[in-house]
Amino acid sequence: MGQVKALAVGSVNPEGVPVPSKDIINKPDLQVYVKDFGENKGDLCLVAQVADEIVGAVWVRIMNDYGHIDNETPSFAISLLKEYRNYGIGTELMKQMLVKLKLEGYKQASLAVQKMNYAVRMYRKI
Repeated sequence: MGQVKALAVGSVNPEGVPVPSKDIINKPDLQVYVKDFGENKGDLCLVAQVADEIVGAVWVRIMNDYGHIDNETPSFAISLLKEYRNYGIGTELMKQMLVKLKLEGYKQASLAVQKMNYAVRMYRKI
């Protein structure tokens, strides 16, 4: 089996942009990332835990989001608590999800990200 290719399409918070409140996930256009998660083929999630706290998560699903390629390509979403960034946790979550996607038979995955996003360097490394 070959590698799963992650395609960076081009959204997270660029430096200097205020972090939105947690209720932003209730916006209709963001529901595509979470509504009925786990009920569809391609819904996969991994979490990073420190002690009893979940500090990050990466999840994929086949969805019509900013990075949508086709109905066979899962799109990535990732989130880490700010105080746990820059420790390699996000990189490891992404790498492990790529392994999981490969085992599930996916040939590629998509990731939509703004060029100003602080994590672009990490995404390019993977």
